[in-house]
Formats: sequence, C-alpha cells, structure tokens
Amino acid sequence: MVHVYNCHPFSSQQIVQVEQEPGLICCGGGALFVVATGGCKVDAFSVEKEGCPLICRFATMGTVKSIQHSKMGDYLVTIEEKNSATYLRTYTNWRYQAEGKARVGVRLLGHLLRGASVRGGVQMEIIEIPLSERPVAVACCSVTGDLVVGCESTLVLFALRRQNQLSLNQSQQMLQSSGTNSQQSSSQSPGQIVGSNQNFLDFERSVILHLPKIKPKQVALCGRYVAVQAELEVLVLKLDTSSEPKTLEESSDTNKTDHLEDQADFQVLPRHQELLGDRAKDCDIPVSVEKTGLEDSTGQCTLSYVLFRRFTPDFFQGCSVEETQLHSLQLYPLFTSNQSESLEEPSCIFCFFSLPSAGYLYSVKGGVELLSAYQYPEKVLKAVLTDHLLHVITKSALQCFTVRCAALAARNEDPYIDTTMKACPPCSLEVCALRMQLFIGLRSVCVYGRHVILLSTADAEAPEEPERTPQRRGLELKEHTLLTGIFLAVGIDPATTPALESLLSRPFLSRKWTISSPKETSTAGHGWNLYVVDTVSPLTLYQEMVEYSERYAETNPQAQSLRHLLSEAHLLIRCSLLQTSEQQRSVEGDSALSLQTDTDGPAEKQTAGQTDRQELEEALRQNCAQLGDCFSRASQKDCHLALPYYRMSGLSVTEITARNRPLPSSPHSYGPGFLFYLKHFLFEETEQILSQEAADEVIDIFSKSEPSQLVSVCASPSLMNISPAQTLQILQHLEDKAGVSVPLTTTMATMMLRLDDMPQYTHLMERHAEMLLVYGFIEEPRLLLHGGGGGQHVQTRPTALTRQLAKSQPGLLVAAMVALHENNKVQLEQADHIFKALGCENCLQVDFWEAMLMASSQETLIQELLFRVASVYIDRVTNTTSDTHTNKPHTPSRRRPLKSADDLINSCSHYGALYPWLTVLNPAHTTSSHHQEALYKLQSLLCGPSLSVGSIMPLMERLSEETLWGFSLHLLCATRAGQYDISIEKLLDRCPQAIIAYANHQLQDKHMVLWWQKLLPELCNRTRAAADNSILLAALKETLVVVAMETSPTEFLELMPEDGTASYFLPHLLTCSQRHLRA
Repeated sequence: MVHVYNCHPFSSQQIVQVEQEPGLICCGGGALFVVATGGCKVDAFSVEKEGCPLICRFATMGTVKSIQHSKMGDYLVTIEEKNSATYLRTYTNWRYQAEGKARVGVRLLGHLLRGASVRGGVQMEIIEIPLSERPVAVACCSVTGDLVVGCESTLVLFALRRQNQLSLNQSQQMLQSSGTNSQQSSSQSPGQIVGSNQNFLDFERSVILHLPKIKPKQVALCGRYVAVQAELEVLVLKLDTSSEPKTLEESSDTNKTDHLEDQADFQVLPRHQELLGDRAKDCDIPVSVEKTGLEDSTGQCTLSYVLFRRFTPDFFQGCSVEETQLHSLQLYPLFTSNQSESLEEPSCIFCFFSLPSAGYLYSVKGGVELLSAYQYPEKVLKAVLTDHLLHVITKSALQCFTVRCAALAARNEDPYIDTTMKACPPCSLEVCALRMQLFIGLRSVCVYGRHVILLSTADAEAPEEPERTPQRRGLELKEHTLLTGIFLAVGIDPATTPALESLLSRPFLSRKWTISSPKETSTAGHGWNLYVVDTVSPLTLYQEMVEYSERYAETNPQAQSLRHLLSEAHLLIRCSLLQTSEQQRSVEGDSALSLQTDTDGPAEKQTAGQTDRQELEEALRQNCAQLGDCFSRASQKDCHLALPYYRMSGLSVTEITARNRPLPSSPHSYGPGFLFYLKHFLFEETEQILSQEAADEVIDIFSKSEPSQLVSVCASPSLMNISPAQTLQILQHLEDKAGVSVPLTTTMATMMLRLDDMPQYTHLMERHAEMLLVYGFIEEPRLLLHGGGGGQHVQTRPTALTRQLAKSQPGLLVAAMVALHENNKVQLEQADHIFKALGCENCLQVDFWEAMLMASSQETLIQELLFRVASVYIDRVTNTTSDTHTNKPHTPSRRRPLKSADDLINSCSHYGALYPWLTVLNPAHTTSSHHQEALYKLQSLLCGPSLSVGSIMPLMERLSEETLWGFSLHLLCATRAGQYDISIEKLLDRCPQAIIAYANHQLQDKHMVLWWQKLLPELCNRTRAAADNSILLAALKETLVVVAMETSPTEFLELMPEDGTASYFLPHLLTCSQRHLRA
C-alpha cells in the first residue's frame, strides 16, 4: 500500500537555455552535462547558480550514446560511436576548458602524456580505454571513482589511479632508462587515491567477470558491490580480495547452451524468482573471474552472490509485454555522521531497480532484505534514488516517493535503537507518495543534491489529423479518467480548477498504447525543454508534513495516517542528521573542484552548519514528542514505543504528563503507552525528583488507572515530595477495597513515619510477623533502599524506614538485607554502603556479614565474608584491651551484637566449637565483655572448617603473644597450619597445664606418634631439669599412660630414657606388657 499526502516537495524551477535539442543529460560536481541529439559536443552548465550559466563547452571524438559523471576524480566517461565502431572514453580536467584553453590531450589507457604536453600545464585529457568487446553500459563508483563497463557477455572493472607531477616525472625517468617491454608496466604503477587536487588520472584494469548467460543492459558499481541488469533480471555480486590462493570454478554449461540453441525458434518465459544472500548462488547464471595479472599485488579476487531477482513479462496499462523491462538500476551508498573522513566504506549500500509498474529497494550490505516495493499509478520511464526521496518520471509528471534508507542507516549507526532508550520507524514502514508536478513529454531525469534535472520533448501532432477512430477516443477517455483519479488521490479536484480541467483535455497529454522501438527524433522542429527543479530542504518538507498532520490530529488523534505521516517526517530529519557531516564533506569537495571563488570563509560555513544541525535536532525532539503522543494512546501492540520516543524528546515528566491529561470525552482514561512510560520512569532509578504537585498528580493517575501499582509507585525515589496525608488516604481506600497486604501495610507505615505519628507507625509494623515483613521487603525492595537499580556499582542510599529500623528493629533490618541479597535484589557492596550511610559499619554491618555466613552457599562469597569478619574480630580484640576497667558510655559501635559466639557456633557451620584446651588459655573475666565476645568468635572461626588461616596471617601479626589470649590465637593458627612440634614446645613453655588437653584433642589418628616421638622426650627433658615441677610430672604420667596403651613392650623399652628411674617406668611397662599379652 502506498499512502498519498498532499505535501509539495518542490520549491522552484528554471529552464536551462540550450541552443540545440538535448539528447542525453547527466549531472555531478555542481554541473549539468548536456549532449545534443546526434551531436559530438558536450555543454556543461552550473546548476548551483541562478540561471544555470554555461561553464564550458567541448567536443567529443564520436557520437555520444551514454555519458556518466564520477564524483571521485571529477571526470566524464562516455560510450561513443564513430564509423560504425564503439569506443569507451573518459574526459578528465574538463573544467579547464572554461578558461578558454583549447589544448586537449588524447592518449590510451596507461600511457601518460609526456614532454611538452606536461610541461605546458594542466589540460583536458581524453583517455581511450580499449576493450575486446563492444561496450553496452558504463557506471562509476561514487565512493572510489572506479569504473565498471558492461559488454555483451562480460563486466570489466577499472580502478582509478592518480598521478601527481612528481610521480609522473619519476615515471618518465624510469621510462627513459628502461626498455620497450617495461614501458607500459611502469606507466601503470598504482597510486594512492587521495585528494582531488591531483592533476593526472589514469585507470587500471582490475577485474574481468564473464557472464555468458546474461546480456547487460545497465550496470552499477559501489565499493566492492557490482550490479548488472538485463531486460528482466538483476544480479548483485560482491568482490573481495583474499591472500589465500583459491581456484575459481569456471562454469561452462555447454549442454544447456546447446539445448537453448536448439530451441531458438521458441519464446521461453522464465519464471519469477527472488534469491537473497547465500541463496543467490543457486541462480542459473554462472559468473567466472578472469585473472588480470594483478593478483600478486592485490590478492586473489573472490566473488560471492548477494542478490538475484528475475521477473516474468506481464501486461501493464499503456505498455506491451516487450516493453516490460527493467530500468533505473542504482547502487546507492549512504554514509553516516559518525564515520571518519578517511573511511571509504559506506555504512549502508542500497540497490534499486524498477519496472514500468513497480520499483524495488533492497539493502545489500550487512544482510540482504527488501526494504520497499513501490507501486506506481502509471507507467514510469525512469527513477532516481536519493537520500530522502525517490524521484520518478512518467510521460506527463514528476512524482516523489519516500524512502527507508535512513531507517536502516540509523540502526546500523546506533545500537540503542529498538530498545527502551531510542526508537526509529521500522524499515518496513509503508511508503508514501507526495504531490506530483505536471510536465509535458518527460523523457529523462537526473539528480544532483536538491536539484532535479528534467528533459522533456513534446511530440507534435500532425497538422491535419484525420477523424479519430472510436478506439482512439476510448483510449483518450480512459486516460482522462486515470489522470483525474490521480489528482483526486492527492486531494486535488480538477473540476474545481478550470485551468487544470482544460489542461487534462488537451491532446498533447495523450499517450500511445503500443510503443515501437526507439527511433531518432526528427529534426523537423519538435519542441523541448530542460528544467532544473529545486526540491525544498528536508526541514521545510518536515514542517509541511507536521502542518499536514495537524488536520488528522484535530479530527482523529488516533488515526493511522497521523502516525504514518509523523514517522515519515521523523525519517526525513533523521536522514539529514545522519548525513550532515558527509554532505558537508561532499559539498566542500565539489566546491573545490570548481574554479569559482567562494566569498564565504570556512568559519562562516562551519557556523551555518552548526546552526542547521541545531535546528534539525530541535525538529527531531519535537517530532519525537509528537510520536510519543501518538503511541501513548495506541493499542497494546505499539504502546511501548511511547517510552523511547518520549525519552528522545527531552521533555520532563511534568511536561509529558501535561500532554497526556485525559480527553474531555473520557476524563478518567489514560493511554496505555503513557502509563507504560510513567511506570518505567518511576520503577527505574533516576535522579529526577518531582515536585509535590507533580508527584501528587502521579499518585492520582495510578489511583484511577492502576491501583495495584500504588505500592511500587509510592516507593519510587522520584516521589519523595508526595503529600503523605493525601497518599495515606488513597492507600487506606485501597486497603478497604483490595484487602490487607504486607507491602501495603509497610507503605502506610512509611507515610505515618513521614507524619511523625510513631504510635500508628508501631501499630502498623506490629500487624505482621517479622518474617512476613521480610517477604514484603523482597516484593518491594525500594521500601528500604533507593538508587540500586540492580547494578553493582550504582550508589545506594537508605530510606527513612531503613533508618528507623536501624534504631528500633535492627534484627529485622539485617534479616531483610540478607533476604534481598539472596534474592538478587541488592549486591554486597550496595548493602555495605547502606550500613555505612546509617553509621553502623562496626555493628549492624558485622551482624549482616555474620547472618550472610549462615544464609549464603556461594564459596567465593563465603571466603570474602570470613576474611571480613575475622578482620573485624582482630580489630576488636586489639582495640578493646585497654577498655577493660573503664566505664565508657555505650556508643552505637558498642551495641551488643545480634548473635553471640554461642549462637553462631550453634547455627553456623563455619563457626566451630572451641577446642577443650582453649578453656585453660582463655582468661575468666579479665577483659571486657566486648573483648571476650570478639575473642570467642575469632577462636571459633579458627576452630571451624572454612576459614583459610593463610589469608589472615598478615593480620595476626598485629596480635602480641605476650597475653595468654593472644598466645592462644597464634597457637590455633600454628596448629591449623600443622606445626604440632612447634606448638607443643610453645605450650610447654607458656602453659604446661594445657598440654595434656591439647594432646588429647590434637594428637590423634595420624598424629598419635607425636605422643612418644615429640611430647614424651620433651617432658622427660623438662622434668629432669625441674624435678619438683608437679605440673610437668603429672603431664609425664598422663603421657606414659597413653604411650603404654599405644606401643608394644619392645617399643616402650626403647622409649625409656637411659638415666630414668626404673621404679617410675616399671608400672607403665607392666601395663603395656599385660595389654600386649591380652591382645
């Protein structure tokens, strides 16, 4: 479907004064090139100046059959005929003819001019390019300036090379010193494609493609993409260079060729076919690459199929089957503003081709897809694709269609499009036709910038036409009806305009229904005109579209046409913004090519460009606001698009709310798109805080539209300024209607807290058990914290309720934070920040870590928490030793922990029961309770299975072994490290009364041998030195009892000291012998 809007894309037109009837036209570089019918002369006119003055005129070497201009290199390429032979020639430095320089150099491809021709200065050059086949079509690449020539069965690609004066002189010296065989290769040395100030251009044959089953009618080239068009077929190929040698498959299907030759007397109609991407290689058109000898320097050339489209001949009004042929093939590049100037690869490449009845626009880079299909109201002779519009001509009108190039380019440039951040109308958006411009006998069209050049020739009727046959009268009546319908479709009634009615009735508007093959125009004196029609700027056309859309907005704000028209306006502005930088570079480049003096300096141009971009950006913001309004009341299918468009508009929530107030017809109805935007704004963490008036309006909106969302809305940090009394009334009404719920009760308690009504706050908080309150906080975490948003590095802050819970219900707060962490509602670092903001980093934060150790099952997190609590315990036992006998008031950091050491030992597997021998080392009531609690927790951690002792050893260096409790901690670390020998020695030195308890607990299983290998010898030696030490003697006696039970008599005898008293050891030896005999 094609929408039709009565927007006029044309601003003015002027007629180019041409002396002879034009036969061919083309444009580029700010110039219009006109070739007279059947002549050998080219006139160049300036389309950028009023009146299109003549720039220069130069003769060609033959009759021009085709002419093209290349933006890169600023040269012309022609297909000419002379003496029944066809030639391909290029014309470089043609602008120097404007200065009256008559000198022209003629040379062959690869043979640069030398001698006097070069020393005389720059001059126009005609380069003849020899070909083995007759050229049929030619095209230039607008990106690189390369050439593609379509012959009867081949495509030949030529690379543009540039030579400056210095390199040319060096080349001449090489030519003089080299032989004849090396002369041509030296002159064809490749150069770098740099700025347009180089004087000498040349071409180098790079690739030859053989297509035996297709006869080219038109060709196109853009970067690495090559397109060829036959009568009813289009094939797009991509050329790449590879360093790896690859054997190209030569497709020579001789059997099929012979079969077709046998059926030469039959007309075979091919079936319709469309193959995209990798499927295109399945077409029946083989392509082979001929080596040119340059593969060693440029790499092996490989090709891949991109697109193949074949049409079946069909009838169309006004043309026969033979005339149903493709035309207007284009490969169109589109650069975006974020690309650097040196980047030659376009962001997007589009392929356009057309039938008389329909046109097709494909994207061929980065995935092949059909963007748009254009259905024409009448037979189209030619079409030209541009950035913003598609210009088509019929025999009697110029019409413009919108294009979808910007929609695809925007998505390639910005990855945030089609997200909640940004939006853009889809590439599949239906196209629209704008108001047409009537002409007489249009024949050709070309476009440069905002200038559309039209060539019209009016066929003169016979002087005395005989009486029309009934068939002719019927055809003219049908034609009058068709044109009348076209005018009515764009909103123009011919019956109300006598001049237009008279124009439609004139005989020169009639067209023939059977068209013969093209023939030469008679020289008997037909009329012609060459028009330059200027299109309005995209911003002006956008403004007209906006004015046009206001008609729909007044009658039906939800009309599909309103949304479509605003989407068209959006793409116009977006395309201008995408191409602002590229267009400026293009205009500057084209201006540098001309010899005219520009009075405006670079600063003025830059300022004007910045002003234009600011106007475009402001227009885009206005358009996004209008699209947001459309989608805010759209159906559930599209209402989500209101969010990104409103975001792109830059409007505040207050402004958007004002735009979406209910209509008088439905005072309590808000659009689903607006509610979606509002919820997204409120539920995500933003720094924008609404005023009390705006916040109260938001609460009122949700109380009427979605009361179930009120709890989440009230918890939003953006609504900090809501009126608590008014909100409390709304929440109480909701509770009466929907029933009691934990999140609703907590929200009401928060309002009471803001009203300083502590009795009611306490009453509401005591409605539910603490565990149910924890579940309520999991359902709505923002009751406790703001600013998290689920991100790990986003700053969080506590709410007023959180601060109150820290004072009155710290256990509930810790349990809630643990539950939020375990349910991925808050990260550990964010929870730490909350407790630090509360000033509880040395109490509630440690309680939170201890509770996390009981709840978490993540090993990495557990080790992190164990290290943190161990660090805190070490810090506490270090800093509280001096406070043993002082009576300082209890500060918040001195608050009693939520869990004691015994609680942690009983409920957390990471805390182990204290070893029995620690009771001997731990002092009784010699330190403060805080110190005693921290010591027990640290000892319990060291007695547990999870803490890695090595991780806290650097921290243990802060603890001195002078105190008994410090010694116990170092002894625990040494024991956990397996240093039993050292531990036994230290324990005997500091606290021998604990040695038996230590040995009974630690020296078991594989460490049992230490009883007689380490402990017994140590005790013997120490009692020998201190025979009256009753503690050592008792320990020795206990040790001998264990040794006698674990060793044989022989081993026991070997362990007895040589100087020992026999009577002391004999009872133990007897016990050992009796046990051995019983065993």
